[in-house]
This record gives sequence, structure tokens and C-alpha cells, in this order.
Amino acid sequence: MTDDIRAAIRAERRDQAELLETLSERQWGAPSLCEGWTVKHVVAHTTLPYRVKGTRVLWEIVKSGGRFNHASDRMARADAGALSTNDLVEVVKANVGHPWTPPGGGEGGALSHDVIHGLDITVALGLDRKVPHDRLKLVLDGMKPSNVKYFGADLGNKRLVATDMDWAFGEGRPVRGLAQDLLLLVCGRTLPPGRLS
Repeated sequence: MTDDIRAAIRAERRDQAELLETLSERQWGAPSLCEGWTVKHVVAHTTLPYRVKGTRVLWEIVKSGGRFNHASDRMARADAGALSTNDLVEVVKANVGHPWTPPGGGEGGALSHDVIHGLDITVALGLDRKVPHDRLKLVLDGMKPSNVKYFGADLGNKRLVATDMDWAFGEGRPVRGLAQDLLLLVCGRTLPPGRLS
């Protein structure tokens, strides 16, 4: 399984690098699905582990009183201001095989991080990118109730049912949509209208 996940991570980063190269400066400055972040902020965030030492991250968390999300937001904003869009694309391209994994998340967490933040960009921009189902399945198979709690998603009395692959999550009234859109719902994102039924 580890080899499959590593291959999926490399493929996802290659695809994202190709997509990012096509974006206009206007698209880089457009809002993403991450509240308060532009596309550029998201890419600054996803590339952070390739660009900085862990000691800087720890120091920023200390400065934020132990609040990782607060530190992450501050770093994304600072780095997005300091780096050009070309710089960020080059960082993605140069780190397709980077071994970073989120604390406690393992390689599955790294793939989830890339896939979810990639969707934060493409869905917000209205781009018709479909994450390949083999990658999406690896991410969805790792979803647990603790993920819902972490992201603060309100899925009470809802059963998410994918219309494009065999996947369901939760109990209650069915909410149907593409698997990648349902993944974003699990992660507490607000989707554009008309994507779910």
C-alpha cells in the first residue's frame, strides 16, 4: 500500500504543477475554498514543508500560543507575499517526490493534504478537474469521524453518497454528489451552489 500511496502523491503533485503553470495572475489572486485564502495562499501553505525547516514551524506555533492553524495562516500570508507565482510552481515541480508527511498522518495524510488543497483551488476557480478515482479512493478510505470533528463539518443526520464511485459516509438523510465534492464537505468546505443533491 505504501508504494501505491507514494506513486499517487507523485502523480497528484505532477498534475497540480501542470495546472498551476496554466493559471493567470488573476486566478492566483482569486479566493480559494479555504476561508480567507487566495489560491496563492493555498500553494504557499502546501509547499511550506518543502521550503522551510521544522524549527521555523515550531517557532511560529510557539509565537501563536500553540495554535497551529493560526501559525499556518500567518506563514501562508507571509510566504505568499514574499514569493512569486513562478517561485511556487517551481517549488511544486522540484518536490514531486518529497517525503514529507503531516505529523501523525503518514503518507495517507500527505496524499489527503495534496488532494484536498488541490480541490480547494480547482473547485473555487470553476475548473473541471477530476481527481483520478484511484487517488480519491485512497483518501476517502482514510476518512473517519475524527476528520469531521477536526474540520468542524456539520454532517449531523446526513449520509454522503457518491454518484460516481462506490463510497458512502455517515448516517441519515442522503446527500448525493461527486466523491470529490463530498470529500470537501467532510473537510468543512462550502461548495458552490448546485453541486450536491
